[in-house]
Amino acid sequence: MKTILVYVSTMTLWAADPVPVHKANYELAEHWTSGKVGKLVFDVSVTPHWLTGDRFWYSYETSHGRHFFLVDPVKKTKAPVFDNARMAAMLTGITRIPYDSQHLPIRTIKFTKNDTAIEFELQVDRDADINGTQKVIGVVEQTDQITSNQGDDPQQRGGRGAAAAPAANPRMRTLYFEYDLSTGKLSLPPEYTPEPRRPQWASISPDEKWIVFAKKQDLFMMDAANYALALKKADDPNIKEIQLTKDGEENFSYARRILGTEQQQIEQQNQQGDQRMNTQKDKTGRVQAIQIHWSHDSSRFAVVRRDERKVGDLWVIRTLENPRPALETYKYAMPGEANVPQSHLEVFDVVMPARKEIKVDRFKDQTLQIFDAPVTARQRERQRTDAQWVSDSPEKLYFRRMSRDQHKVDVCIANAATGEVKNVIEERLNTYVETKPIRLINNGSEVLFWSERDGWGHYYLYGADGTLKSQVTTGEFVTEDIESIDEKTRTMTFSAEGREEGENPYFTHVYSVKLDGSGLKLLDPGNASHALAIADDGKYFVDNASAVNSSPRSLLYDHAGALTFDLETTDISALMDAGFKMPEPFQVKADDGLTDLYGVMYKPFDFDPAKRYPIIAFVYPGPQTESVTQTFSPKNANVALAQLGFIVIEVGNRGGNPHRSKWYHNFGYGNLRDYGLVDKKAAIEQLSRRYPWIDIERVGITGHSGGGFMSTAAMLQFPDFFKVAVSESGNHENNIYNQNWSEKHHGIKENPGPDGDVTFDYSIDKNSELAKNLKGHLLLTTGDMDDNVHMANTMRLVDALIKAHKRFDQFVLPGVRHSYMPVQDYFFWVRADYFCRWLLGDFDQRVDMTEVDTQPQRVPNARR
Repeated sequence: MKTILVYVSTMTLWAADPVPVHKANYELAEHWTSGKVGKLVFDVSVTPHWLTGDRFWYSYETSHGRHFFLVDPVKKTKAPVFDNARMAAMLTGITRIPYDSQHLPIRTIKFTKNDTAIEFELQVDRDADINGTQKVIGVVEQTDQITSNQGDDPQQRGGRGAAAAPAANPRMRTLYFEYDLSTGKLSLPPEYTPEPRRPQWASISPDEKWIVFAKKQDLFMMDAANYALALKKADDPNIKEIQLTKDGEENFSYARRILGTEQQQIEQQNQQGDQRMNTQKDKTGRVQAIQIHWSHDSSRFAVVRRDERKVGDLWVIRTLENPRPALETYKYAMPGEANVPQSHLEVFDVVMPARKEIKVDRFKDQTLQIFDAPVTARQRERQRTDAQWVSDSPEKLYFRRMSRDQHKVDVCIANAATGEVKNVIEERLNTYVETKPIRLINNGSEVLFWSERDGWGHYYLYGADGTLKSQVTTGEFVTEDIESIDEKTRTMTFSAEGREEGENPYFTHVYSVKLDGSGLKLLDPGNASHALAIADDGKYFVDNASAVNSSPRSLLYDHAGALTFDLETTDISALMDAGFKMPEPFQVKADDGLTDLYGVMYKPFDFDPAKRYPIIAFVYPGPQTESVTQTFSPKNANVALAQLGFIVIEVGNRGGNPHRSKWYHNFGYGNLRDYGLVDKKAAIEQLSRRYPWIDIERVGITGHSGGGFMSTAAMLQFPDFFKVAVSESGNHENNIYNQNWSEKHHGIKENPGPDGDVTFDYSIDKNSELAKNLKGHLLLTTGDMDDNVHMANTMRLVDALIKAHKRFDQFVLPGVRHSYMPVQDYFFWVRADYFCRWLLGDFDQRVDMTEVDTQPQRVPNARR
């Protein structure tokens, strides 16, 4: 017998402690900037352009080029609108410019001749020798150099799915092509009359007989015949205009004011030679009026005119203006101030013409909003998105009246002829009341109204007299938009979040329900967030399903939820071949140990679990939204930031999102500075316990606007936990931020006086009050022309830090407003350097920022 000896070691083998990461990987981060990712993944959703009979076309771009498809849901067919290779050959033959199927210059199309043909346009050199001739008739006189008569957004173009226009270029000319769908023949018409580009100053009545606009501060009107003359020659002496008002004045005007970021965009485009936005104002002084709301029969329109004459001025300095810096002045109401904008509701009779002031007074400093009918898909395709009353009757104007503290809301009907007002629905809460557009059904005898009165956002059915008939939806989930209503079956299709067990509560789905509350049905299953594009008759809808960690899919369903087509799945093969790794969703508890919080984690693509990584929280406190990415977004800047050697997270906090319960959303009411901080800290602590490769001793935080405010507050409230922050354009002093936003989300106290007069009290905690607490490394940034979160928010905090004898860093971006878009590539590396320096101890110290992507990003060819 053989004896076998077995030795059992009593020594336990422990894994080596993780090695802290201290080397910044600039090369890997540079590889995953937004511009470079845009060359690896293309379209991620389908935008249907609906035609007659529920048919629609769409374009979709992959690494094989852009293709156009025509879908007939009834016949269950999907086919190319044209063969790309044959089209390239035909275009080459006509233009004598070489094209191939993968690089067609066609960006979008327009269906014509009862959908039997399409039109599209492309640009060629002005001196190009073309096989044929084309005379373009009726060129619009809106700019000095016109090569196209259309706008850039296919959803804002004329015609049934029209083409995007490139920037005006004097060296180029536009050719207009026609393609016959039955014969497959491409032609260059000898004569072509482009559809006139609609100037932005024109508000067109539903019957297209009247056009309303502003001049200086007053309202004017012209008929269709004179509008046609104005499109051909803006200052034609034969144009007859009708002046509707004479009492408009500065800061109590009928003209829409274009300031700030929008004005900057116009100026930048003009400097670059793109004249498309010059139609904001023509040579006669016509400008866009304040929002015009038309009655369906075009006999009347209504406006809400805001009196800001007593509102205080605010200023920014245009430091880069030539030849001298210039002062820009604008009205800006701050929270708690006695003088805030005053709203007036006026109705104009087009035929008379005459004006009627509606008797709206009820609450001091109230705000008004007119309820409009939803814009149809067909109206978008025809560029006819002018607002129309929700009521079909020209006598009945529905509007919302809200108190200054936003605790009281009335849904009202105004008699457009007499100006008398009747309350239909009264909504009252002890925090702010959220509203959504009402919908009228059954010839206006019933009203669908959205409310959070039971703690969740749901729809209620009322009679026109204000009698509650039924609660249409109920349960612990939040309904969003009404997508369609079938009055025959009394069925409503709507979007909602939070109903599906086991799913992220922020994922949107589409449902149908009977108006009596019965028969609730999920129409688009799948563990993803679903974006809907529905046909006007509600029979079919395109569902774009997307999650942060999977490839998006576009599906076609019928109204009953039956899958008709699997239209597209985004091709991510090139992205994955390049080394991309999906972000990782996670779930943690809030600081109360009860509330579920949902987040996303970004890791370096060279991640090594044997190492320890600093963690950076990208934050936005809300309350109107949470900056937690829910859908596929490979261009997200946090992807690139993580590659430097960080774990980057986005995670919610109580009080941060209206898509949860009213309790969750209003958690920060009355404590707008501190309410979300403990949840961010708790989330990071839980993750560090869960994953040993997170270094809890090296915690960074960053965000923009509210996120800039929150990241600084975190550094000052928890100075031993958060070590580094980059705080961008934060509203650090909410007492000087936007009056409506601050008073709504923080609260303002209404004080009725014995004589009936009402005053308001407002106070709020500020970041500057905690300046003495700073211990870590803080970088404060702002644009010097920020007319939203004024740079005074940052400068007052800077002053407090100086007086507290604190070292910190500051970065002012000249000529930049609230958005950093003009310098986003540059600033990404400023942020990256700061975190690398103070969390890794290694950063790029060269003067030249060679990481900035100098290659132009691929311009999207169609609306995504």
